[in-house]
Amino acid sequence: MGLFDSIFHKNKELASSYDYEFTIEASKKVYLKEIALETCINFIARTISQTEFRYMRDNERIRNELDYAFNVRPNTDMSASDFWQTVIANLISDNEVLIIPYQDQLLIADSFLRNEYALFPDTFQSVTVKNFTFNNKVWNMDEVIYLTYNNKRLTTFMDGLINDYAELFGSLIESSKRSYQIRGAIKFDSAQNLNDTEKTQSLINKITGAVRDKVTAIFPLFKGISYEEFSNGSVKGPSAEDINKIKRALIDDVANILGIPINLLHGEVAELDSGLKAYIELCINPLVKKITDELNAKTITRQEYQIGEHIKAIGVKVKDVFELAAAFDKLIASGAFTQNELREEAGFNRSDNPKLDEFILTKNYESIDEPKGGEKNDEDSN
Repeated sequence: MGLFDSIFHKNKELASSYDYEFTIEASKKVYLKEIALETCINFIARTISQTEFRYMRDNERIRNELDYAFNVRPNTDMSASDFWQTVIANLISDNEVLIIPYQDQLLIADSFLRNEYALFPDTFQSVTVKNFTFNNKVWNMDEVIYLTYNNKRLTTFMDGLINDYAELFGSLIESSKRSYQIRGAIKFDSAQNLNDTEKTQSLINKITGAVRDKVTAIFPLFKGISYEEFSNGSVKGPSAEDINKIKRALIDDVANILGIPINLLHGEVAELDSGLKAYIELCINPLVKKITDELNAKTITRQEYQIGEHIKAIGVKVKDVFELAAAFDKLIASGAFTQNELREEAGFNRSDNPKLDEFILTKNYESIDEPKGGEKNDEDSN
């Protein structure tokens, strides 16, 4: 017989009391992956979903079936903005995304099997869209739109970072729960008969449930049984602010990895213009170009491209066209750009008016060698 056995057996009630369940199951480990990734990925996806992918021919927009699919209704279940938002979300989270053409629709694959070859085009099979799998269909690489994020190391690093934060966050949650935990004791008179384990456990469960779940807890206490609570109202441990700081720190780290300025992500107005410019140029434009290049490669033939047909992306502008009016006026007046060139830069179609293709130079920008109007008149009068 061991030391503790001898101690417990001196009091049979003490020994039997350790058979009862007095504690409440601890909460499961909290993970932050979905919080951080969904916040950052959806921020990027919502931005790119505002992009128009226009079918162009000789700098004129052609509203054909492809233009309709890219910008209005890619398939029967999704609008264009929902479609591109899903494409970007899958691209960043899964490091790749597959879009297949099927019956004049563009469908986003939920899963697929890629067969890679050295000397022949890769193929895709077992493509699943929602709950339907194309079992007997194989697509060649030139028949689909396939995008890769090309950052597997980043994905691995991000997973490790998130797991570390999740452990810290879980520890804070558990510590906070322990700080606010209600601690109490149910006392039994030594004369009480504790042999009926089931009834005694039922009484403990009723008292525990009443204290835990109800604002006003009323439960019976029979002779020889008492309940004492040890919580004194003072709380020491992580606060809600500390927990929110951990969440924000993780979101900030993921945002930095993906190239999102954190002031934009949190809606802060400090350095808004510079942050927006960096976000568009360093985060959004590379993804938009990746999509545009793939669309041009898969939907435009060599012959069509040679006669001026191409896909052009018109995305989110850092500034509204009216905010750029003064700058446009200077560019036109200095002869640096034509009005049609600036219309294209602002995302509008070129005008058919030939005057808008002429370079204009105001007198303020004329060469100093050009004679002034008054000087010429003076010479004629002499």
